[in-house]
Amino acid sequence: MLRRLDLGLLTLLRTRGHHPAAERAVLAFTRAGEHGVLWYLVAVAGAVGHPRRRDDYMRAARVVFLAYLANIALKHVVRRARPLLEDLPAISPTISELSYPSAHSTTSFAAAAALRGTLPAPPLYALAGAMALSRVYVGVHYPSDVAAGAVFGTALGELIP
Repeated sequence: MLRRLDLGLLTLLRTRGHHPAAERAVLAFTRAGEHGVLWYLVAVAGAVGHPRRRDDYMRAARVVFLAYLANIALKHVVRRARPLLEDLPAISPTISELSYPSAHSTTSFAAAAALRGTLPAPPLYALAGAMALSRVYVGVHYPSDVAAGAVFGTALGELIP
């Protein structure tokens, strides 16, 4: 049942809203999430712009880095292959063939959890959610990969000192 739901949602997101301009925008956005780069930029901008909260922003950068490493380790334990839809190839390259959990989702939700006391939570989680969904849109993750990444990242964002 989960597999059927995963494939159904993946197919839906791979077949809706795929106009050239939308694809270019989503590709640019999802690339900004590689290795947590978007969140490092947020942390650095925050540390520079709000020196009194520097420690909070640097903690968030540390959380993103450690969440990324934890995600890689978990991917190597689970070893789930990336989705493959015959008529709908992925539109974004990946550095690994391993899919579960999504590192973009993990780092994004870890950053949102780490920053939610420093910045308003709703936009942080909206950005994290958009980053997670972008990975399904470009065809490199199942929805369950990004959902697991969201749960894993949120937990790490709250647990990592």
